[in-house]
Amino acid sequence: MHFATEFWLTRFCFQRALGCIYLIAFLIATSQFIPLLGERGLQPVRRFLRRVPFRRAPSLFYIHCSDRFITAAIWCGIALSLFAVTGWSESFGLIVSMIAWALLWMIYLSLVNVGQTFYGFGWETMLAETGFLAIFLGSSDAHPPVVVMWLIVWVLFRTMFGAGMIKLRSDPCWRNLTCLFYHYETQPLPNPLSWYL
Repeated sequence: MHFATEFWLTRFCFQRALGCIYLIAFLIATSQFIPLLGERGLQPVRRFLRRVPFRRAPSLFYIHCSDRFITAAIWCGIALSLFAVTGWSESFGLIVSMIAWALLWMIYLSLVNVGQTFYGFGWETMLAETGFLAIFLGSSDAHPPVVVMWLIVWVLFRTMFGAGMIKLRSDPCWRNLTCLFYHYETQPLPNPLSWYL
């Protein structure tokens, strides 16, 4: 397999940024997952697991499904995300780094696969896909495989191209370049700086 010696900085930044995104996703899950999908949530995971076979939605929660177990998995995801952001997972070598990224991916994929309506958005599956690729980037003592770097570029291309195509196909104002006349008034979420935009 070909390795890329010049991609070390790209991998360094990518892994830290992805760890940060994982951290945000798991922090959000601490407050939202149990009320939405817990034992007494709107769409309990336990009922979902009874209906759907493992091969259709692989998840750690087929092993055990309780609010405590789910919460423990989420907090493990937070700890692993912090290891990824700080680079601690890399300091123990290639194998430990790959195991840490694989565990991060497995925990997040478990949440997404049982998340039903609440985890059915494209960015959830994209984070799971990108997290899977991050497993094979390795640690700082190994060069990242070129194939993995190109697959990450492919994910980025699909994201940008897909977002553009959706806009062009949805409303003629995007083709006429006039949508920004009202986009800033309707799309961004309100925040203290909204008045100044």
